[in-house]
Amino acid sequence: MGSLEKKLMKIRMLLLDVDGVMTAGQIIYGDDGNQTMIFNVKDGLGIRLLKEAGIRVGIITGRSSQALLHRCSNLGIDMVFHGIKDKLVALEEVMATTGVTLDRIGFVGDDLPDLPLMRKVGFPVAVADAHQMVREAADMVTRAPGGFGAVREVCEAVLKAQGKFETLVNRLFGKGRDR
Repeated sequence: MGSLEKKLMKIRMLLLDVDGVMTAGQIIYGDDGNQTMIFNVKDGLGIRLLKEAGIRVGIITGRSSQALLHRCSNLGIDMVFHGIKDKLVALEEVMATTGVTLDRIGFVGDDLPDLPLMRKVGFPVAVADAHQMVREAADMVTRAPGGFGAVREVCEAVLKAQGKFETLVNRLFGKGRDR
């Protein structure tokens, strides 16, 4: 068993940045000044699968957005730290609230403000189009860019390493197809 698989097996909580990870890093402003964000439904299913397997999911992001809060509510993510200047402070609160230790926490990031958190957690992940320094700090770099299935890729990697993916899919979506 490789070191990557060992780290994936330990994960009990996955923390996510938003801009550039759950989205492609683009923000649309309407004439009224309201923001619109575009989220990937495949990432959403990956998050739901993780939660179904008993793995907690949380958000730590520098941006505040009602669109983000709506998406998190829809996905049942209740640990949302938004408008955060110091992501390490949020990480400390996550650990204090959940009791999950650093070695059991994964974090998916894409840009320089994510580096301090990535250097702390047990399993740092960068999306494919992340800044070079973020990719270098990661134990895993996704094939997909942020906003285009990168989160789903991480979720499935965790579930497969823990031997939960196939059982979970069969339980939720049926074992075979009727012909």
